[in-house]
Amino acid sequence: MSAQSPAAQRILDTASRLFYENGIDTTGVDTVIARSGVAKMTLYKHYGSKDELVAAYLRRRDGLWREHLASAVEARTDPRERLTAVLDTLQEWLAGETEQYRGCAFVNAAAEVSDPDHPARAVVADHKRWMRSYLDRLAAATGARDPHALAEQLFVVLEGAPVTAVVHGCGAAMAAARGAAEALIAAHCPERG
Repeated sequence: MSAQSPAAQRILDTASRLFYENGIDTTGVDTVIARSGVAKMTLYKHYGSKDELVAAYLRRRDGLWREHLASAVEARTDPRERLTAVLDTLQEWLAGETEQYRGCAFVNAAAEVSDPDHPARAVVADHKRWMRSYLDRLAAATGARDPHALAEQLFVVLEGAPVTAVVHGCGAAMAAARGAAEALIAAHCPERG
């Protein structure tokens, strides 16, 4: 299953846009084929099934997010600023989404794909596990009294911000999330002296 050919890339690009904008369930393979301009056999040659195409879409999105986030966070030197950089990066990411923002692609996929054995479920679980673990490492570096609790609370804030952004807009959601994160960091971390 090579996703390197131009046809495979075109299929994945098209499917990614359609799955995010229209939903996984409502986007059929025939639509992806028609919009990407490939034969049905080409799609199945590269991805095997719609389920595998959905998983590939989420894996790619996960990889892009991890790379983007790590780059932005590692550009900061202060451990507390690294934690707030996660929110800044999320806000930047949300602002770059399509005009019709639909929330977190991973939460949306988890809601649409109910089969626990669907390959997308494993990608979603891995993405959320990685994000929680990443926050744990960042929180530990701050000297927080209970870095695991801080990371868990920040994870909940980060999960809630995209959901709130769907209803109230990115600016309002991220301002509230940033305020909550700063309060949590201040409550958990010793005063700088």
